[in-house]
Amino acid sequence: MSLKRFGVSLEEDTLTALDQFVKDNGFANRSQAIRFLVEKNVAEKKWQCDNVVAGTIIIMYDQSKKDIALKTAEIQELYQDVILSSTQYYLNENFCLHIVTVTGVAHRLTKLSDRLIAIKGIRHGKLVMSRAD
Repeated sequence: MSLKRFGVSLEEDTLTALDQFVKDNGFANRSQAIRFLVEKNVAEKKWQCDNVVAGTIIIMYDQSKKDIALKTAEIQELYQDVILSSTQYYLNENFCLHIVTVTGVAHRLTKLSDRLIAIKGIRHGKLVMSRAD
């Protein structure tokens, strides 16, 4: 894909914020950061439009609470049509990092994510999606 150049005019405080974003996220330059932000916006718009997307759901929980693992398995059983894989990593004697790789209609993936993250005892949860076309 060939690159096209164009000029952008920004207020000074917006440019300062962009430069800080570049620095904080390790982008090579402003162009790379702007490409990232545009792609992120396009992907998020597709989520709202219920297009087909792919992504991961990440949850962290205390593995000593056995009911959490049981509840995640029960919920995942209902969403087999969109789950590609499900993996657990035991970070130490207490914490489990559970990663679910998914693809399908954005609305369905969001419902699955919301149900998993809402389980009592989940310490952290996040859904990350991207275009799948």
